[in-house]
Amino acid sequence: MMKHVTIRCQSLPISAQLSLRALTLILALTCLCGALLIISVGVGEMTILPLDAGKALIGIGNPADEMIIQTLRLPRVLTALLIGIAMALSGSILQGVMRNPLASPDVIGITGGASVAAVAALTLFTGSAASWLPVAALIGGSLTALLIYFLAWKKGISPLRLVLIGVGINAAANGLTTLLLILSPIYATNQAMVWLAGSVYASSWETVNLFLPWLILFTLLALLSSRHLNAQQMGDAVAAGIGHAVQRQRLLLILISVALASSAVAVAGPIAFVGLMSPHIARLLTGPSYGQLLPVAGLTGGFLVMAADLIARTAFSPLDLPAGLFTAALGAPFLILLLYRSGRQS
Repeated sequence: MMKHVTIRCQSLPISAQLSLRALTLILALTCLCGALLIISVGVGEMTILPLDAGKALIGIGNPADEMIIQTLRLPRVLTALLIGIAMALSGSILQGVMRNPLASPDVIGITGGASVAAVAALTLFTGSAASWLPVAALIGGSLTALLIYFLAWKKGISPLRLVLIGVGINAAANGLTTLLLILSPIYATNQAMVWLAGSVYASSWETVNLFLPWLILFTLLALLSSRHLNAQQMGDAVAAGIGHAVQRQRLLLILISVALASSAVAVAGPIAFVGLMSPHIARLLTGPSYGQLLPVAGLTGGFLVMAADLIARTAFSPLDLPAGLFTAALGAPFLILLLYRSGRQS
């Protein structure tokens, strides 16, 4: 019985090998995400049965259902899916590069830097803050990542040094965010607090159309770089011994991770712990090989954010809460469990 499936591109020097278990998991998670999407677009103040929601999605349903789903609900659900994929891939790459199970965009300061920039935009550009938020968050996350990399450089980058400096920068970013909230006007503070909780409430088709090409590009780059992540897992000396350009590939992988995390934060705010939880769940399901871990982690992250958003907008109806509240509620005990397991193994 064949245990692996090999995928090759004849026109390009690209190939991949997936175990049948990983391929089955990817198909199963894709089906689960599709089922959750149909349920999510059908649930709200006006409930639409899954069969009717499915018909409305493909344009053969009731016109009223089609208007509600395709205009109002589907962009939000798709945004949640895309945000989850981006944060999960970003966290997976960081954990691979840093060889640290606790690494994620919200732990090492990338989302913290994006938050500082976004809150500063709300404070300084009160008249047009909404239009500045995505740009500010993207710039803030990128500049913070460059600062961490610069401070961590010492004849190359060591994963431990990168993590320690990232944690310190994250603490400084959180303190600066708090200071900006204290100094800003009350109406700007309220708007910033909602954004900082992480929400896909205001998503539209414009949001999806802007974010989707970016996500596709960097997802492909992440998948093509999976073999470099596998090499990084062996340690710098072994990776260099097999011909791997350790520092150059590490920088490239970090840039991919930053692009995914910063763009996700720019769209929905800092939705916490998705980048931490998803890689661990995927690793339990598929093992450590990044060629199959990345797609499983991405689908897991998408499912988590869609589920969190569904709970956020329905559990306390008519209140529409930020999805980040529920990912944080799930992620906090998950982090404690990781720390407990790490302590027992050390």
